[in-house]
Amino acid sequence: MTLLWLRFAVLLYGIAALAVLPAALYDRPRWRHIAIPGTIAAVFFHFVSLAETLNAAHHRLPVETHELQSLLALILALVFLTVYSRYRSVSLGVFVLPVVFMLTMLAAFRPGEETFSTPIRNVWVFLHIVLVLTAYAALGVSLLASLLYLIQERRLKSKSKGHRLLPALDTPLETIDQIALKTLLFGLPCMTASLLIGSVIAQQHYGAAYFRDWKIILTFVLWLLYVAMIFIRRASGLRGRRAVYLSSFVILIVLFVWAANHFSSVHRFPTP
Repeated sequence: MTLLWLRFAVLLYGIAALAVLPAALYDRPRWRHIAIPGTIAAVFFHFVSLAETLNAAHHRLPVETHELQSLLALILALVFLTVYSRYRSVSLGVFVLPVVFMLTMLAAFRPGEETFSTPIRNVWVFLHIVLVLTAYAALGVSLLASLLYLIQERRLKSKSKGHRLLPALDTPLETIDQIALKTLLFGLPCMTASLLIGSVIAQQHYGAAYFRDWKIILTFVLWLLYVAMIFIRRASGLRGRRAVYLSSFVILIVLFVWAANHFSSVHRFPTP
């Protein structure tokens, strides 16, 4: 039944991802009544599936690759719904919902068997995982919002010249910029708390040697870049193309950090 619920969630995410296109790009507000309820229903079945999966596997924490993919997709969907409830904008769904659909589909139809080499024993490890995935999700949503800002800005410029090359978005520039900045500000304490919790756990189980691991070094570099990006955005009012470039650079570091799992001696996903 767990895969059945998850595959039903995949179907609902797919419907929502299609419905959000006319709602966000072509000013068809009626399609919101499909996209948003569809996403909410998908999140419900997704949560039920993830909870049943962990219960059936006799562990309460996500320790396999497909479980982490499923959890990340769930967090992204919740971030999208949170942004919608705050700003009444579905524009982010144009990018977020297809990503959620793909991650959930991978978890539903190609479940892996890779697990953490790090001991998963208590709620603090679970909190560490959820917080770092939430920070990654917030950073990704901020990048998408910056891209939307660039698209909307170009559309307004093309309209002022007497022609329209891009479809309309349902969100003004100021709101898009606020979404990009607020998601960054939300993600930073999540990443900071995740690093602190992970450092304490690592010190207890591995000692100082843990902090010489490439995965951990890159994670702290990512945190410093995250802080620098927020400072630059707030100090200089960075928007548009430059904000996209800056966010893209930090996202690239995120990918390097994730890839470092395969080279880490204590923080990787080995196959049993």
